[in-house]
Amino acid sequence: MSNGWRAGLQRGGIELRHLLRNGKEMSGHLTNVVVALLVAAYVSDDVPGTRTPMAHLVLAGFAAYLLFQIGLINLPQMLVTEREEGALLRLRATPGGIPAYLVAKCLLVVVVAVATLALLLATAALLVDGPLPHGPADWLTLLWVTALGLLAVVPLGAAIGAVLPNPREALALIMLPTMGLLFTSGTVFPITSLPVPVQQVASAFPLKWMAQGLRSALLPDTARTAEAAGSWELPMVALVLTAWAVLGFLLAVPLLRRAARRESGSRLSARHRKAAQSGALPA
Repeated sequence: MSNGWRAGLQRGGIELRHLLRNGKEMSGHLTNVVVALLVAAYVSDDVPGTRTPMAHLVLAGFAAYLLFQIGLINLPQMLVTEREEGALLRLRATPGGIPAYLVAKCLLVVVVAVATLALLLATAALLVDGPLPHGPADWLTLLWVTALGLLAVVPLGAAIGAVLPNPREALALIMLPTMGLLFTSGTVFPITSLPVPVQQVASAFPLKWMAQGLRSALLPDTARTAEAAGSWELPMVALVLTAWAVLGFLLAVPLLRRAARRESGSRLSARHRKAAQSGALPA
């Protein structure tokens, strides 16, 4: 194992332990699960044209959105915050610092995402009769869609975090488009109920395909008739998510290196002075 991978895994383990001790961050992930369960509990009727409960479609969609959110909202915020605290400046003096940093963040995000997904599916099955895979093939689909979905969004989230401004502006810049994708990607209601141009735009982004792949693993096969193509299109799910994964990896490392090169002690001090003047930090 290379030094970069070893250092990244060690750093990731340390960050996981810190996360488990941070009640505020843990409660944020738990809140997302509670919101998904409450929405599912109050949804009635079946998916149009099928006998599949609409609550099951909502839970599958929320499962995809939680993975998407952790990669494209939580991770960029984390990176911007650490950049403001001088983490990228310190990486400049560390051999293999950027790759190890990326490995650590990927480990942290993947563990949190998989744990959140498992918690959502388990509690939904126990409390609101939520869906679970019906056989080995569905469990395998759940695993590869989750893995490929995270590969599609985690590097992309790292790339976004490398170019965003301060943490407060970062949240505003990424929250609106991700919430827009939540409502246009077929995660909370059938995508066929949306205008065709909206469906086409949503199809360019990974969330639509993550949700479709998870529906194929969690819903009965008869529910595929409610999909835009009348099928799960799993080869297309794999193709689109792989394309986003490759794009994210091609962008993440050079953008983080560029951000690290631009860091300096004077830039960091200037940001701290500005934050103190605005009241974001104690003077």
